[in-house]
Order: sequence, then C-alpha cells, then structure tokens
Amino acid sequence: MKTDPQKGIADASKNIFQSGFTKIQTSIMETMGMGKTATISALILIALVAVLIIFLFIRSAPPKTIIMTSGDDDSMFYKIAGKYAKVLARNGVKLKIIKSEGSLENLQRLSNPSYRVDVGFVQAGLAKGQKIDKLVSLGSVAYEPLFIFYRGTRPVELLSQFKGKKLAIGPEGSGTNYLAKALLSMNEIEPGVSTKLLAMDDEEAAQDLLNGKVDAVFFMGDSASSQLMRKLLHEPGIQLVNFTQADAYTRRVGYLNKLVLPQGAIDFGENMPDHDVHLIAPSVELIARNDLHPALSDLLLEAAKEIHGRATMFQGRGEFPVPLEHEFHISDDASRFYKSGKSFLYRYFPFWMASLINRILVVFLPIVLILIPGLRVIPAIYQWGTKMRIYRWYRQLLALEQDMIDRMDTSKQKELLARLDQIEQAVNNMKVPASFANQFYVLRGHVDFVRARLLERATTK
Repeated sequence: MKTDPQKGIADASKNIFQSGFTKIQTSIMETMGMGKTATISALILIALVAVLIIFLFIRSAPPKTIIMTSGDDDSMFYKIAGKYAKVLARNGVKLKIIKSEGSLENLQRLSNPSYRVDVGFVQAGLAKGQKIDKLVSLGSVAYEPLFIFYRGTRPVELLSQFKGKKLAIGPEGSGTNYLAKALLSMNEIEPGVSTKLLAMDDEEAAQDLLNGKVDAVFFMGDSASSQLMRKLLHEPGIQLVNFTQADAYTRRVGYLNKLVLPQGAIDFGENMPDHDVHLIAPSVELIARNDLHPALSDLLLEAAKEIHGRATMFQGRGEFPVPLEHEFHISDDASRFYKSGKSFLYRYFPFWMASLINRILVVFLPIVLILIPGLRVIPAIYQWGTKMRIYRWYRQLLALEQDMIDRMDTSKQKELLARLDQIEQAVNNMKVPASFANQFYVLRGHVDFVRARLLERATTK
C-alpha cells in the first residue's frame, strides 16, 4: 500500500510540534508549580502577546515612501518638492511627487480621505469652507508674494483703481484666483458687466497683457516663473503695483504679510525697480494628515530647514520654517521639533537604525514590563488556589476532631468514619503540581493520623 509522502511529512511535523509543546508545558508546570489548565492559559497568553508585539512592531514602522502634492511643472512648489526628494533620499525615504494646479487643489486632496497623499504645500488663507479637522501644519516654510502687473503709465497703488477693468486672476481653483477675489471683494470689486475677472494660466495671462487684451494680471510667487517675471518687469509700459496700503491689509487679514522689493533688486544696472515696491504675501504652509508618522515629520522638517532656511530676497537666514499657526493646528510632533529638534535616537543614529531602536522601545518594552508581572501573577494565583484547596480539607479534619471530643457511641463513630472516608477519597483524587507534593503527602498523613485517633478513641470508650 502506497503512502503519501506529504502526509508523512505533515504527521512528522505535527508529532514534533506536539512533543515540543508537551516538553514546554511540563517544564512550566514543574518550574512554576502550575497545573495543566493554568499552564496552557499562560502559554496562550504568551502567544497572544507575541502576536500583538509582532503586529505593533510592523505597524509602527515608518513608511518608506511619502506622497507629496506640489504644483505644476513650472511652479516653485514643484521645484522645491524635487529638493525635498533629494534630502529624504539620503535617509532611505522615497518622495513621490504628484503635480497639481496649486494650493487649493493640494488642500482638497489632503482633505479627501480617499486620495492617497501625505503632505503638500498650501497657501495660507484657503481653509475656509474646507474640511480640515484631520489636517495639521508642520509650519510655514516661505512667503508667497502677490505680484500684480498692469499696463499704463499712471501709477496704481490702490486695488480700487482696477474697477471696470479686465483682470486675469489665475486659473479657477488656484490660490492666486482665491486670493485675488478676496482682495478685490474687499475693494468692492465683483465680477460683473463693468469689471471682468478672467481665469487663465500665467503664460496666457502675461501674453494677453503684452497684447493689450487684459489690463492687469495677478501672479503668485510660486506659480509664475522667474523668467516671466523678469520679462514683464523689463517690458516698457508694464508696471508692478506698489501696495501702499500693505500695512492695513496685514492688520485686516491675519494670514497676510508685508514684504518689500528693494530698489534695484531685480537689476542693479538698470535700477529695476526704480523704487521700493511694497507687496503683500500669504505664507506657504507644509500641511500633512494628522496620522503622519512622527519620524517622517522630523525628516520633513529637517529637509525644510535645509531648503527654506537660506536667505532670499524676501527672508533672512533661518527665518523659515517657523511654527506660525493660522487656520491649521501645528502638530504636536512639529511643536516638539521646533523646541528641541530631532529626538535623541534620530539625532545620533542613522534613520533606519533609530527607527528600529525606537520601535523596540515603544512596542517591546512596555509590553514586556506588563507581561512579566502578568506571568508572575498567574502562578501566584494558581498556587493560592491550590493552597486553598488543601486548607479546605484541613478545616474539615479540624472540625472532625472537634466532634471527637464529645461523648461518642457506635453510631457516632460510624458517622465520623464515613466523613473521614469522604475526606480521604477527596484528598486522594486531588491533582496538584509537583511543587505541592510535600504539602499533599503531609495532608494524607494527617488524614491517617486523625483516623488512628478516631479508632483509638473508640477502643478506649
């Protein structure tokens, strides 16, 4: 008769497992003085804790990939995201960059739980009407100045001067479009018959301005390329709005900042601009979902310090990143980073090693500290229960001896002997671990001692 080799291997493995389990069970029973049921319960508890540790250890590992929503190809957001990718790659973390139409789309993606994205650049002031309760800020990373170019020789210093004009205010859904509408509304300029607000991208808007098809264009610092800005600044008849009311705007709108484009900053030789130009600018925040791993939060902020910490035309060295709180709550991990920097492990060990040690400390240590006392309690409870069972029969023996003191006739002797037989049978049927063998045999000896006394008392009577 042929045998199935696979079945034979399975049976052999099963026998080995059962043999190993029995040895472990016997060892625990003999060492800790526990019965079979208590030992199996302890082993099940250990197995469940081991599974829990493995699950938490795997789950607590920081992801190796971060998804960032940035901007379109020519935007500053997209170029900066590329710098983040290089910094994170040094620590073995891949940054996947997703293009977008700008801040508003970034915010909408982050707010949508079904969209796979972890972090993104968002212009301050866009949160109204958006669901942001699951989002946190890692801090502001830069200023995003608003540039308004217009055609004409007459200086424009007030937005109200654009009433009745054709204005290109950026693509629909962009941060430029959102901010432009908000500022124009504050100056009682609404889209209508007299004033036309046109949604178009930067290149198209700049070309229409040069061709005289629109009177002014709104650009944000992140979306318009530096080449386009220089082209417009050098173009005769095209000027840049000087926000003389910049201080008032920053007082009325909390997320706006006042910036100054110094005289000659663009071109010293041609003294361009030929006067200081006041600008207003919202800040750009690094927004993340609130379940971002703390280790990745530290990595992103470390990259932000390296990328955004340099001096530029509109900011000093080390001015960014900064925990400025507007619509979004600064995350607890970011707050800790700004106060004390990276945690100890990530400061002195490579990222992968620090992550491993941190997970061991966070997952293994607390559970082990709970498990060890728990495993000590189980034998203690079992031993206490066994002692109570032994003491129970001692109480029965003591009660029986008390009954022997009184006058005893034949019927009472038979009654006490019957009770003693029941006690002896119950004691003999007891199952106790080897560690209680001494007390068990002493109890049996005492049963015999009481029986001898009972028989002796009956003889003397």
